[in-house]
Amino acid sequence: MINRRTFSMALGTGATAASLTALTGVPAASAATRRPTPAPTLPSVKGGAHTSFASLKQVKAGVLTMGYAEVGPAHGPVVICLHGWPYDIHSYVDVAPLLAAQGYRVIVPYLRGHGTTRFLSARTVRNAQQSAVALDIVALMDALGIEKAVLAGYDWGSRTADIIAALWPERCKALVSVSGYLVTNLKANLSPLAPAAEYAWWYQYYFATERGKLAMETPADRDQLAELVWKTVSPTWNFDAATFARTAAAFDNPDYAAIVIHNYRWRLSLADGERRYDRYEQQLAAAPTIGVPTITLDPALDPFTAPGDGSMYRDKFTGAYDHRTLAGVGHNVPQEAPTAFAQAVVDVDHF
Repeated sequence: MINRRTFSMALGTGATAASLTALTGVPAASAATRRPTPAPTLPSVKGGAHTSFASLKQVKAGVLTMGYAEVGPAHGPVVICLHGWPYDIHSYVDVAPLLAAQGYRVIVPYLRGHGTTRFLSARTVRNAQQSAVALDIVALMDALGIEKAVLAGYDWGSRTADIIAALWPERCKALVSVSGYLVTNLKANLSPLAPAAEYAWWYQYYFATERGKLAMETPADRDQLAELVWKTVSPTWNFDAATFARTAAAFDNPDYAAIVIHNYRWRLSLADGERRYDRYEQQLAAAPTIGVPTITLDPALDPFTAPGDGSMYRDKFTGAYDHRTLAGVGHNVPQEAPTAFAQAVVDVDHF
């Protein structure tokens, strides 16, 4: 879609090119032959340099009113940063300022069931299947008038970004995906993994029980479980009690337990999705490739990192691509290694 601003820019570019040709006698380089501008090297920032966002915003998007943080110039190129479980928008509290300093408009939304994000209707199914969560972000983009953005995420956020890049590539300028290709394959999930991998997923099976559901509904148990997961999957991240508490506040959402439980039960085919999402899930079951420019990040200390330095999912990315392994980093990459994460965003935007 071309708008007035784009049209004016196009006219200006054309006039400049014509002037150069007239003055020098040499045609200006075509867009096809121009090389992309090299990405700047970002300053190193230690995780924990920031503790909060200046303010939060709220917007109606699809079936939700979504809470989100926004940092950076209002008319800058957009980056949408997506958190995982059991985390929240504070995973990006150091990443966002780094990107904003480069001129990006950074949007960090609370996923459904987290923080200030709420369902508009009490009658809406508290569904957390993968396509529903992805469509929330598409709806957010529509609500904010964002045609295309760089999408970056980890955990649930990687999956959500991967799905948008695969099914709606026209909305995704580029992609940063921690742990690679995370689109859920329900059929494949019926088969057992290696014992070590199953061990790392212990809470997934816990949530399949009524005891696990009750734990998610009981604040003290819920927070203790989340803190244990943080320590297990990020063994060198020395977060303090205040850091955890800032994120745990996002779990005090009336739909948090229902969303978490449904997400993990749905992945194991123990809970149904909604028919309205069937066509998207059918497309995702075919494991569609992703053609947008992509950088995948593998945190070396994350128990969920697949062996093979990204080789297990390399064929799923068919566009410009780079893979990086982050030594000494666990699961929550943006909060543990904010500079590396932000640098990947800036780099992929310059592919």
